[in-house]
Amino acid sequence: MDLSNRTVLIVGGTSGIGRELARRFAAAGSTVAVGGRSAEALEELSDEGIATFGVDVTDGASVARARDAVLARYPELDTVVTMSGVMLLEDLRDPGHFEAARTTIETNLVGTIRVIDAFTPHLVGRGSGTFVTVTSGIAFLPFPPMPTYAASKAAVHAYSEALRVQLDGTGVSVVELVPPAVATAGQEKVNPAALPLDDFATEVMQLLAQNPTPDEILVERVHMHRWAERDGTYDELVAQRARALAMLPGRQG
Repeated sequence: MDLSNRTVLIVGGTSGIGRELARRFAAAGSTVAVGGRSAEALEELSDEGIATFGVDVTDGASVARARDAVLARYPELDTVVTMSGVMLLEDLRDPGHFEAARTTIETNLVGTIRVIDAFTPHLVGRGSGTFVTVTSGIAFLPFPPMPTYAASKAAVHAYSEALRVQLDGTGVSVVELVPPAVATAGQEKVNPAALPLDDFATEVMQLLAQNPTPDEILVERVHMHRWAERDGTYDELVAQRARALAMLPGRQG
């Protein structure tokens, strides 16, 4: 991927990983736009010279409006990164968890599908381009206190695999970004071992620049998650991560 000559839309890029990648693409020379819900964050990015668009991935009409606005301004758009997501704790012994599960699926999975559907005709029509989906190491090695988050990211992984096959021959590639725990959005408070955001973004951009670009962008820190089953460490690592169930309000004391 030529990072210096792309026209990139990052949906869900108003904070954390997405915001940093927007800055990295822009610094490399690409034209970058960011879509998201936070008016304050969008204004801050606009002040940095990054184009912004309001979009709520849980609302199909909002996604359609954002698509039309983006393509009107950037008809040469060739890269769509879809990374809107929420990470919510759930105690599956408490039926009240269902609303968190519904929100997670609607944002992380259905929102991803909405964005992809919105831009597929454009990318296929131009005969080239890239979708970048964003999953998580948790898609491959579940974190028990966030069961639906893990399920949603595993689903996005499977969807990305199928999308790649279905778009074969169209000139449109599908790249899956698989982050480990990254020190952003509060992760650093609960996980002191979280990878610094700067280190993560640097490694991601190096991997994206490879020729050919890998189907999966796996920074070194996430390999233990991605390949746990293959390496025979899955059961042990899940058991270790199960200790975090103590952080659930209903399991304390």
